[in-house]
Amino acid sequence: MTSVHDSHLETTPTASGSAPSQKVDSISSSPSAVVQSDCATTPLSSPEEQGYWPVLRNRNFLLMWSGQVFSQMADKVYLVLMIALITSRYKAEDQSVSGWVSSIMIAFTIPAVLFGSVAGVYVDRWSKKWVLVLTNILRGGLVLGLPPLLWICDQQTGWFQIPLGFWLLLAITFCVSTLTQFFAPAEQSAIPLIVDKPHLLSANSLYTLTMLLAVIGGFAAGEPLLQMAGAFASRLGGDWDLGQELVVGGSYAIAGLLLLVLKTGETAANRSNADNHVWADIKEGLQYLQNHRRVRFALIQLVILFSVFAALAVLVVRLAQELPVIKTSQFGFLLATGGVGMAMGTAILGSIGQGLPRHRLSFYGSLGMATMLGGLAFFTQSLWISLVLLVGLGAAAALIGVPMQTIIQEKTPEEMRGKVFGLQNNATNIALSLPLALAGLAETFFGLQTVLLGLAGIVAIGGLLSWYISDTSSSALDEITSPPTSSP
Repeated sequence: MTSVHDSHLETTPTASGSAPSQKVDSISSSPSAVVQSDCATTPLSSPEEQGYWPVLRNRNFLLMWSGQVFSQMADKVYLVLMIALITSRYKAEDQSVSGWVSSIMIAFTIPAVLFGSVAGVYVDRWSKKWVLVLTNILRGGLVLGLPPLLWICDQQTGWFQIPLGFWLLLAITFCVSTLTQFFAPAEQSAIPLIVDKPHLLSANSLYTLTMLLAVIGGFAAGEPLLQMAGAFASRLGGDWDLGQELVVGGSYAIAGLLLLVLKTGETAANRSNADNHVWADIKEGLQYLQNHRRVRFALIQLVILFSVFAALAVLVVRLAQELPVIKTSQFGFLLATGGVGMAMGTAILGSIGQGLPRHRLSFYGSLGMATMLGGLAFFTQSLWISLVLLVGLGAAAALIGVPMQTIIQEKTPEEMRGKVFGLQNNATNIALSLPLALAGLAETFFGLQTVLLGLAGIVAIGGLLSWYISDTSSSALDEITSPPTSSP
């Protein structure tokens, strides 16, 4: 079978033995060529093969998912740990903690912007399994090394009269975040290696659901969990209080140990050429996105999605200020409501969404998000209506995020996944950073209602563009490919 990729075409070979979702008579010299539509999905053999059960029966996926649970929880509780260490060691009683925490957040963000694309290149050159294992174990080692290192730095002053221990926290945070830049594309690249294509949507739904629960659970339960661990360690005695660090570092280490027995089936032949220059590989990834518009627009929609949610993280504070009943400080309740909606949408999508075209799910999700954002703009004085709209907003976002991530995995060749996911990681981190700075300014100058309507318009345009691209990609000119013929 021949599959040809160019700037207007994206075709995926149909696996041997499986029925293609759509067949087209080729006008080429190879009449047996079969082209599978990008917007179609492979039919599932029986109802038992739908939903989460097939992926949960997959031993390798179960191992990887279990590792993700521990790794994601460690990621979220890590920031809570940093705040606890700053509060107990460096913040004065009459001093705000915001400046200290902002420095930690900057140290956590810089590697994502600097190293996201480069990390993806190296992920394509290395074993995905060992990248997953080593990044978790090294992050665990860094966190577990904090107590003795802080003890050594105690009472010492570093640059600009800032405690040396705080500089150490910044350095450790920078290193942990750098390792995370390698972990993220390796994880996304490994999923298609261990999950059959018909079940990728369910696998991504489960991963997204786990990530959301980790965000909610990590930030909500992180502080009491660390307090209990610290109290338990104090009872045991010892020179160093290892309790809090043991929770975070131990979670990373457990994730690494679970992934040790993972089998991805990857071989050296599947990896990209290590002799290439790093920037040449990054350029190759950019070229792939330029030539494959379905993947490119899936990435653009994810960037729009993350940008909107980053902006909402700022705007929801102003929304809480305008809403009756709740206080401004309770804005986290509104964010959690949106998270619940996204979790519900993700769970339903993973159960029944395999047979639905990806682009149609994304289009409906874009219209849903635009409608909910528009509704929020006009109901800033009604708490209950706003809560319903936030739940709907989260559910609609799931219809965009999960199918678009699945499209990128399905349509990207194995040897290109690290590069593409590295670029995706880089783009989404920038998309998360810029709106945090701009949304507050926009709200100050134009007002909450105008900004929410503007976000609704951006999401709607993204959905319409995606629908247009998918519709034109499904036309006969885009579906039929001609294999190269030899010169006479």
